[in-house]
Amino acid sequence: MKIYTKSGDKGNTSLIGGKRVAKDEIQIEAYGTIDELNSNLGLLRDYCVLKRDKSFILDIQENLFIIGSLLAIDYSNNQKEHINFSKEKNSSIEKEIDRISLTLPVMTNFVIPGGHVTVSTCHISRSVCRRAERNCIQFNKENQLNENILIYLNRLSDYLFILSRKITQDTNTQEIKWINK
Repeated sequence: MKIYTKSGDKGNTSLIGGKRVAKDEIQIEAYGTIDELNSNLGLLRDYCVLKRDKSFILDIQENLFIIGSLLAIDYSNNQKEHINFSKEKNSSIEKEIDRISLTLPVMTNFVIPGGHVTVSTCHISRSVCRRAERNCIQFNKENQLNENILIYLNRLSDYLFILSRKITQDTNTQEIKWINK
């Protein structure tokens, strides 16, 4: 199988089901941003030291492949979802957020991203996740996207923020609080 098909050379791509659409449509932007997020999470996973964090991030990456494939469906002909994305995936992230939060000091200010390459990678992933969420919300305005996807992306950005604080603590890095002067 060749990696290039030349079928997208004029700015179009195929959805699952064969429909051709412009590569700059919000649907393509949405699943493209999910792909970008997944790539950033791969880098984050590579930087993480703890096996539990690596394993949880890998689970997230697998879920993002599901989300990407659900976003690639041709919604114009009411094609049904091939894969279920259940609310249990959201519960899993919430439990992990709660578990990590118990180990962290109370937050009293906004936090300036940075201080350690792994912390910075968490924040980059978090901001890409927020963009993916915005793109999915926009796509959802005209299509019936599984609501658990929108919830998942919202929780995922929260998880990445909490993980950044945990890694700050794990690496004995100073958390820089933003204080409006």
